[in-house]
Amino acid sequence: MSDSNPPIFRLDPRKPAPGLHFVATPIGAARDITLRALDLLATADVLAAEDTRTLRHLMEIHGLSSGGRPILSYHDHNGSEMRPRILKVLQDGKSVVYASEAGTPLVADPGFQLARAAIAEGLPVFSAPGPSAVLAALTVAGLPTDRFLFAGFAPQTSAARRQWLEGISGIDATLVLYESPKRIGKSLRDMADVMGNARDAALCRELTKRFEEVKRGTLGDLARALEGQTLKGEIVVVIGRPLPRQVLPSDVETALRAELAQGAHLKDAAAKIARLCGLARREVYQIGLDLAKKG
Repeated sequence: MSDSNPPIFRLDPRKPAPGLHFVATPIGAARDITLRALDLLATADVLAAEDTRTLRHLMEIHGLSSGGRPILSYHDHNGSEMRPRILKVLQDGKSVVYASEAGTPLVADPGFQLARAAIAEGLPVFSAPGPSAVLAALTVAGLPTDRFLFAGFAPQTSAARRQWLEGISGIDATLVLYESPKRIGKSLRDMADVMGNARDAALCRELTKRFEEVKRGTLGDLARALEGQTLKGEIVVVIGRPLPRQVLPSDVETALRAELAQGAHLKDAAAKIARLCGLARREVYQIGLDLAKKG
């Protein structure tokens, strides 16, 4: 018997089925690529990528060559131009692999319009599942995972972000969203103001990368912890479900009356009481509006 160990992985030389194959790529550690993804990248007729440089580098790491096959750039800015070209390749009965820059295609990714166009033309669409920042964050956050909502990227301005947060605050599910490291401090403050300081959350940074970090606590705790800090890297925020009501509406009304009697504006009073009671600002504000109608 030979002492040498057989190779762990051999590329499957068979050509993939004609159609559009969405391939998930690593969000950090290059070894998180799946064997099926490597097969597809090695044998598809045409490759397409949100960032062709990232895809070429990933293929080089794993010893894959384009072999003269086209590697097409497909992203938000050239989608309308490139979709007809890719659809033509598919209509000719060839296989096309599309890879996002990192993670699972179509999740906050320009591949969505490409998938819609292929489906509308009756062309086969396949998925080669793999890495996802959403699922990785849910795994390490320590919050309920039986029901969750991926909310995408939060708006950039505080006013728009607060309105957006109010729209998802009451959903009875764990929330997952992406945020820029440049805005995360202000965003966490907005989250605490709108959703309540006491709501459980986790900040997941640089998942699967060398400097991976997970901070867990309440929204208020995380907002205070990041005051004055500058972070780097990809960030996913996971927010727990709304807290059970612990304050009676009559208590909120009493507190609102006291604040308004001292000359506070309803908006400011609602924000203050929401923070103190761990309630959503929108909910307290609505109680204030109802109170005003009663006189």
